[in-house]
Amino acid sequence: MGRRKVKYQWDAESIRALRKYMGLTQQQMSEELGTRQQTISEWETGMYRPRGGISRLLTLVAEREGFAYQTVAKEPSPLESAEGAETEKAEKSES
Repeated sequence: MGRRKVKYQWDAESIRALRKYMGLTQQQMSEELGTRQQTISEWETGMYRPRGGISRLLTLVAEREGFAYQTVAKEPSPLESAEGAETEKAEKSES
């Protein structure tokens, strides 16, 4: 029984909310994440979104700090939900 990975979509509002929740400036958050202050600014203005490993790092930092990052989780579309249910049924029938 494998756990399904949940993919979080970090957007400008959620990144800003996390930073403010932690009581950090953009510069301090950039140091925490090992990136540039300009990158934090670009995320918060919506110019870019964090991808890949840095997105996962944001999720880990949020978990560590007790930030309610679940509120930024992308809800699965009806199609994704149906596909997940079909996969679970197929796995159970193979057992």
